[in-house]
Amino acid sequence: MKLSEFKYQLPKNSVAKYPATPRDKAKMLVLDKDSGEIMDLEFSNIVDFFKKGDCLVLNETKVFPARLFGKKEKTHATIEVMLLRELNSEDRIWDVIVEPARKVRIGNKIYFDDQRFYCEVIDNTTSRGRTVRFSYEGDIFNVIERIGQMPLPEYIDREPEENDKLTYQTVFSNEKYLSSIAPPKAGLHFTEEMIEELKEKGVRIAKINLNIGQGIFEKIEVEDLTKHRMYSEYFEITREAAETINKTLKAKKNVYAIGTSTVRALESSVLTTGAAKPNKGWTDKFIYPQYDFKLATRYLTNFQESASPQLLVAAAFAGKENIFRAYKHAMANKYRMLGYGDVILII
Repeated sequence: MKLSEFKYQLPKNSVAKYPATPRDKAKMLVLDKDSGEIMDLEFSNIVDFFKKGDCLVLNETKVFPARLFGKKEKTHATIEVMLLRELNSEDRIWDVIVEPARKVRIGNKIYFDDQRFYCEVIDNTTSRGRTVRFSYEGDIFNVIERIGQMPLPEYIDREPEENDKLTYQTVFSNEKYLSSIAPPKAGLHFTEEMIEELKEKGVRIAKINLNIGQGIFEKIEVEDLTKHRMYSEYFEITREAAETINKTLKAKKNVYAIGTSTVRALESSVLTTGAAKPNKGWTDKFIYPQYDFKLATRYLTNFQESASPQLLVAAAFAGKENIFRAYKHAMANKYRMLGYGDVILII
């Protein structure tokens, strides 16, 4: 498979700048991967597809407001610091991306919160990447929550607003996993009431975690897909979650994976028997056609960017021809695209 086979032209003004209100009023395109049939529904209709004994798999990761703005020592130039990953909590060392990168060198200090604390650059990692050490004493997440902005993707093309701290977050996110710079976007459409309705219907809920990090900025830069390597991301699948998924598969019921991150975590933790295994660690799983999915039998995803790793997962799950026919239909019918946009349920 070649990367150029997965490129498409995104219509102007089709990218959603704000989410649907309320969450469950987004459009939902339903694609039957076997027949190719397409249906146009509302997201709240997803409840009707679940049967008793099915399993809903949710990534509980929580987004933190990782976008900080500081002033460079001496020059007072404004520097954007995007927090990617805490490397060492005791020494307060982080991987970050800085803008403008040309102004930020090893040894530079960037001050935040009216100069109450700073970070010092201790290493270069990529062209925009830096390793920094913060001077802040105490729980740095408390101050990040206060002064940080939600790390909206560039394609949304507006400044983050205070309300994004609520809307760019799933209702099922868990404070224990406060470590992602993006939510599992397909999960943004669920409401607490919908999840309760599914439980009452007899649907099993399996909660896993995958920390969504630098990989969301990732562009595939090789034509030969076999040569692409994903950024590694940390994930956890508990024994309880694995047992819930395995009971579902044994009963020949459907496992609904919500979002690309959920699929990647599941497919990174499969026994040779085809069952889910409890696991935690790092995954660089890259899924593209023709991939044989072991655990997920149904898949909910947003409409993704052209030639992106996320689009390749959908193409692998539904089939390339199916997914591009669905995208063509969605664009002709004014679906809202990308992170804050509408969804596609592949059954």
